[in-house]
Amino acid sequence: MKIKDKVVLITGGASGIGRIMGRRCLEKGAKGLIIWDINPDSIATTCNDFAPLGEVSGTLVDVSKLDDIKKGYEEAKTRFGRVDILINCAGIVTSNNYFDGLTTTEIRRTMEINALAPMHIALALLPDMLSRNEGHICNIASAAGLLANPRMSAYAASKWAVIGWSDSLRVELKERKSNVHVTTIAPYYINTGMFDGVKSRWFMPILDPENTSRKILRSIERNQTFNGIPWGFHIVRLFQGIFPTPVFDYLFGHLFGVYHTMDHFTGRKK
Repeated sequence: MKIKDKVVLITGGASGIGRIMGRRCLEKGAKGLIIWDINPDSIATTCNDFAPLGEVSGTLVDVSKLDDIKKGYEEAKTRFGRVDILINCAGIVTSNNYFDGLTTTEIRRTMEINALAPMHIALALLPDMLSRNEGHICNIASAAGLLANPRMSAYAASKWAVIGWSDSLRVELKERKSNVHVTTIAPYYINTGMFDGVKSRWFMPILDPENTSRKILRSIERNQTFNGIPWGFHIVRLFQGIFPTPVFDYLFGHLFGVYHTMDHFTGRKK
């Protein structure tokens, strides 16, 4: 689906790659950009910065709250009439504690925002997309949804859930011969501040946010079903199927160093 002349809704759109994708959508000629975020100051700044590029609407939405989702979508329809493209980008990571060091609050909040919110938002938007027989849902998962990385068990669980649900939704729509498309994105660590402190070896560099945002939007425009970024992560599932678990753990966990990337995680400073 081409972005030009379309109305785009981005959750977590006032910071990180959500903000970058929003700017790029307007530069591509989007009819309107709707930003949902939980930070009112960031929403105001982003809307002000993007105003010269096109029509922008910013709404304070906690995507873990069903009432916020419903009200936010009604407001979007009132202003723009429809939403053509949904990009589920909002996400959190709480700490690098081992699983037994997590609190039930951390686990619940991570699953609510990373896994349940994309489902609830898609559920709100899908009926209108289906009635028009047009639309696109892009779900930003993570390479952690393919690789069970230590020190991020709740985050990995939430992203595994997103990948499974997102691809199941894609197949359902295809079986129904719908013109509503689904794209699942599984990026490696992105240099936005969310994963500050993460250490990755030179042959698996942390991703540039501008380039990653460009690739995500290109995937949407091409109706691509799945995109692991960088491309090498497409072969993770192949290796998981070929190698015995101890061999896979040694290669990816220790030789490539992936299992130790979160050892020095600090996260975005508040």
